[in-house]
Amino acid sequence: MRVASSRGRRNRLFYNAAGTVPPNRSDGVAVSADLAASLPSRNPTVKFFADYNNLALLAVAVVSGLLLVWPAIQRLIAGGGGAQVSASAATQLINRRNAVVVDVREAAEYAAGHLPQAKHAPLGDLAGKAAGLAKNKEIPIILVCQTGQRAGRAQAVLKQAGYSEVYSLEGGLAAWQQAGLPIVK
Repeated sequence: MRVASSRGRRNRLFYNAAGTVPPNRSDGVAVSADLAASLPSRNPTVKFFADYNNLALLAVAVVSGLLLVWPAIQRLIAGGGGAQVSASAATQLINRRNAVVVDVREAAEYAAGHLPQAKHAPLGDLAGKAAGLAKNKEIPIILVCQTGQRAGRAQAVLKQAGYSEVYSLEGGLAAWQQAGLPIVK
């Protein structure tokens, strides 16, 4: 197929193999229906993905969405994914409902500073100490670690032990200190 073109784009003609203009189009352009449907000017989906600016915007949207759900993905990977409470909500649970605070960090971290009246049960020993944490398994338990990752894993252990209300402190001890709340050494 050869194309005869002049300087203007409107005068472009398509010729068939015999070198003549096919008689099926009045303007001299013979384009099959399948080809016309796949051209970017006729198919909005193809046109959208053919434009590199749109692809860049699509990539930005996907990356932004992943960044928004990344904290939840990290909690699920760490084995947590349970309920979390902020430092202020944890204070209300402690004061109003006598919640038990359990620090799941290692002994050296616990000695460096912990929440007032927190019981120490390292994550590795938590399964063995789960029965003695609270007399009533309906009392809320707030799990604390340095950043909230280990507390998320400890939630699953205490849920399996039969505790109904188990929370992890959102952001861990670092968030507690950032809120200006007291720690004991």
